[in-house]
Amino acid sequence: MFAEGDLAPGDLDEAFATAEAIGDDRLQEQAGQGVNPDSFTHGSAEQRRAWFEEGYSSGDPSACDTFSPDSI
Repeated sequence: MFAEGDLAPGDLDEAFATAEAIGDDRLQEQAGQGVNPDSFTHGSAEQRRAWFEEGYSSGDPSACDTFSPDSI
């Protein structure tokens, strides 16, 4: 893992939880709205976690190209 030595215990879990908490689906649910994927601007909780994990585990910014992949 790229930044493993720079993290305190629990930092990675906290980062994953934060990435998920600010997913468009979670924000819509918290606002009392129905989840509408067509209105997402920054991805679902699952997508945000997956891309954070991809970037962290690879350490390569080009691995986080969210515009080109065929699937997430």
